[in-house]
Amino acid sequence: MRELKPVDKLIDEFEAHLLLEKGLSSNTNMAYCKDVRHLAEFLYEKKLSLEVLNLDDLHEFLTTLHEIGIAPRSQARMISGIKSFFNFLRLEGYIEESPAEFLETPQLPRDLPDVLSVEEIDAMIAAIPVEKNESLRNHAIIETLYGSGLRVSELVDARISRLDLKEKLMIVEGKGSKERLVPVSPVAATLIEEWLQQRSLMDVKPEGNDIIFLNRRGRPLTRVMIFHIIKELAALAGIKKNVSPHTLRHSFATHLLEGGANLRAIQEMLGHESISTTELYLHLDRSRLRRELLDHHPHYVKF
Repeated sequence: MRELKPVDKLIDEFEAHLLLEKGLSSNTNMAYCKDVRHLAEFLYEKKLSLEVLNLDDLHEFLTTLHEIGIAPRSQARMISGIKSFFNFLRLEGYIEESPAEFLETPQLPRDLPDVLSVEEIDAMIAAIPVEKNESLRNHAIIETLYGSGLRVSELVDARISRLDLKEKLMIVEGKGSKERLVPVSPVAATLIEEWLQQRSLMDVKPEGNDIIFLNRRGRPLTRVMIFHIIKELAALAGIKKNVSPHTLRHSFATHLLEGGANLRAIQEMLGHESISTTELYLHLDRSRLRRELLDHHPHYVKF
């Protein structure tokens, strides 16, 4: 058997193999290489090497993808790329057997909400009726859901006192009352600032004093209202998919992953770890998370 090279060198050889021998499209080649790099990140985090990697480890990798909201269709694509990589290593004599040989592709249930493309999200934003009083608010809601990967419950409870527009950061309370710090995109920050100016002219009820997004009567929006806003805009944009606020969260994670963002950073931004308030300020690398978004999220603008 040939001696295994560093993973990055093997990926370079794999890319050349795809280009010269497989005849796949350039988009597929790029996607397969990104998929293998995500696996390499996972191996590094787990302190695993290709020599000892087994099927159980690959299942753990797929579980990680599921936990951060990557749709089964995208998972299936990634499995195809990973299988192709290990088949390449076997053909080139680097390994005797592929650990991915019996890795099963997840089923694709028809009723699962699809991930939206960037173009579809832009179409929803373009479909917002400009003449309505709530147009600015709704635009800010979409950019916040998609730009920060919030759950709908986190959005409706988002508070002015926990928002720092200058630093473009927000503290939200997720499942199990766990708090986390999330970056706010420059576009969302501008829209929220404009919305807060409009909000200051409203008759805000006591229960809405510290809540960012309010209905026209000055009270906090409900989850049902957010669902209605998202579904109505999807219909106006001509999108036939089953769209909900969670679809924007799935899209946030999927677009970051497909853009090359680090799995660990995506997990932190989605709040899939127990991050207490103290840990939030002691251990969360805000500059690194912001860089992941600036480099890999379609709606973030580089400054």
